[in-house]
Amino acid sequence: MLGCVIHGAGDLRVDELPSPEPGPGQALVAVRYGGVCGSDLHYWRHGGVGDFRLQEPMLLGHEVVGTVLSYGDGATGPTPGTAVAVHPATPCGTCTECVDGRRNVCRDTRYLGSAARTPHVQGGFAARIAVPAGQLRALPDGLPLDRAALAEPLAVALHAVRRAGPVAGKHVLVTGAGPIGCLVVAAARAAGAAHVTATDLLPEALRYARLAGADTLVRADDPGDKGWPDEADTAVEASGVAAGLDSCLRHVRRGGVVVQLGMLPPGQSPFAGNLVVSREIELRGAFRFDTEFDDALRLLAEQPGLAELISAVVPVGAAESAFALAADRARACKVLLDFGDFSAST
Repeated sequence: MLGCVIHGAGDLRVDELPSPEPGPGQALVAVRYGGVCGSDLHYWRHGGVGDFRLQEPMLLGHEVVGTVLSYGDGATGPTPGTAVAVHPATPCGTCTECVDGRRNVCRDTRYLGSAARTPHVQGGFAARIAVPAGQLRALPDGLPLDRAALAEPLAVALHAVRRAGPVAGKHVLVTGAGPIGCLVVAAARAAGAAHVTATDLLPEALRYARLAGADTLVRADDPGDKGWPDEADTAVEASGVAAGLDSCLRHVRRGGVVVQLGMLPPGQSPFAGNLVVSREIELRGAFRFDTEFDDALRLLAEQPGLAELISAVVPVGAAESAFALAADRARACKVLLDFGDFSAST
């Protein structure tokens, strides 16, 4: 079977891999689609993401959907043949964070396609994967596999909006209109935001933000753009650059909330810390998600228009061109890898 393995910065290979067998407690899944994430692009371009660096070859991918094939000993779940999405996280369940209900920041979690621990947790960009059966989620009726591939990034967006607190009836600013930022726009609208402003450097990215539900679009490199809010109630920083965080702090109201969602570059990042003090702005982090994955699947079933954020579906054999397309934000929002139609081959 084919799988997308990162061997180092700039060294992405579509390798022939042995097909796995499900172990005790595991399910075997035939992967149909895998979404190329910003973290996958960071591993490809830089050999790491944030402070997580590659130490060994790693199968990429954590946004995967497919069909249940079989189960290992002691495992149960959706009936074989069922279309499923794979929750990529397996928290330990016993650490302080898990006990406190914050499993998304579990200190000993396993996350598909992550170099946060060594040996790395191998990912889901392969024609067949064996995962803990508890990670499977049957798709809601009417939700196709391609749209379901947006569940993981949408769950990230839903968690970020929840970290902001109630946004119903409020003005939300979102800096960065990549796939995650656009889904934050959609999540804010679903949570009842009265007005959503999205910013980005690229007009093409802002077009996708409009499709996701943004009311006002702002060019981030134009401080004189009249679309900048004077006092947004909440801001979600989704660009992963210090300038985006600075914009959030300057355009949120006194006593407002800023959520840092984008992963900033390794090391120290400058920001306008005095504004946090003098305006009593609450600065909160948002990392991954937990139960929001199930909420994301339901929202995707209810909002078929979110499929417009999928720019292209590329066969796995052309993975490097898919990564190049996903990295070109002037041409694409979300790019999916296609691992083939299991039902057509059985």
